[in-house]
Amino acid sequence: MIFSSPMLRLVAGLLISALVTSIAQAQASPLYKPAPAFSAVDLAVIVNDSDPLSRKIAAYYQQKRQIPADQIIHVRFAPHHAFLSQSEFKKLKEHVDSLTPKHVQAFALTWLQPFRVECMSITTAFAAGFDPAFCAEGCKQTRPSPYFASEETKPYAKHSWRPTMVLAAENFNDAKALIDRGVAADFSRPQGAGYLLKTSDSARSSRAALFPGIVAKFKPFWELHYLEQDYIAGHDDVMFYFTGLTHVPHITNNRFLPGAVADHLTSAGGVMSGSSQMNVMEWLKAGATGSYGAVVEPCNFPAKFPNPGILIYHYLRGSSLIEAYWKSVAQPGQGIFVGEPLAKPFAFQDVSGKRPD
Repeated sequence: MIFSSPMLRLVAGLLISALVTSIAQAQASPLYKPAPAFSAVDLAVIVNDSDPLSRKIAAYYQQKRQIPADQIIHVRFAPHHAFLSQSEFKKLKEHVDSLTPKHVQAFALTWLQPFRVECMSITTAFAAGFDPAFCAEGCKQTRPSPYFASEETKPYAKHSWRPTMVLAAENFNDAKALIDRGVAADFSRPQGAGYLLKTSDSARSSRAALFPGIVAKFKPFWELHYLEQDYIAGHDDVMFYFTGLTHVPHITNNRFLPGAVADHLTSAGGVMSGSSQMNVMEWLKAGATGSYGAVVEPCNFPAKFPNPGILIYHYLRGSSLIEAYWKSVAQPGQGIFVGEPLAKPFAFQDVSGKRPD
């Protein structure tokens, strides 16, 4: 992971400006202006019929979330390959798009592999289509997301983007546990804390420059801790955990609340075919409901990883996990989103059970 301090300072400044604007808007309204959250009608589930585990995950998720039948999109391709070629993906994407109802705003993929389309993540490829501008050889900026730090509630209607998240696991029991956590999180309004760590790994702590400001801005609204240490352990209230290391120790020695989000900035956290670095799926095995990791070397640009302040801001206002996570990444081309996309622990629900518009 290569360090580029002038560019990092520039990007950090831009991200801080976006965060300050978002928090200023929050402070103008009591407690946070409620935001609508994606529901089953907004999500299409893509299932690989050649993969028995993908089929099983999709069927269980459809049952638990009551996904309409015409929003279960069936495809066929050889499973357990790390990446798709551009030509293979083009055919797959055209098929999916032809079957997806126009009102659908997001996708869930029910497999761990393939996780790449050549040089970009499969979640961004499904969200926006294959584009080499999302890729980089060496330390270069990549194509930005128009959805970043936005108030947009209909990304496909507005930008022709469908934010995408991998909803899968190495086995069905882990996938079932993840889905159940996401469903249990809905409207639960948990009382927990967030932990933002600047570690001894300076290269992977590039976004830690943002952390003290984030903690200060959220002080009236949510308990956040800025810590200069390599890990936390023994905490039973973890809702947010953001750090930077190749391997994060003792994550299973904490209790993650339903709907919790956790990720670590490193070069290969999203490589699902195996690497020398900790995989983001370890967060989900430990009890988190969502995570994010790089699928190819992104360098340590903060813009290529989640901005915790923007994620927390949208999540606490009531957005679903997939909305809040996607809005937190300025340049998502080299990273993969994983988790239960419809989890919405802070969503507002009136006595009729309806969400705010």
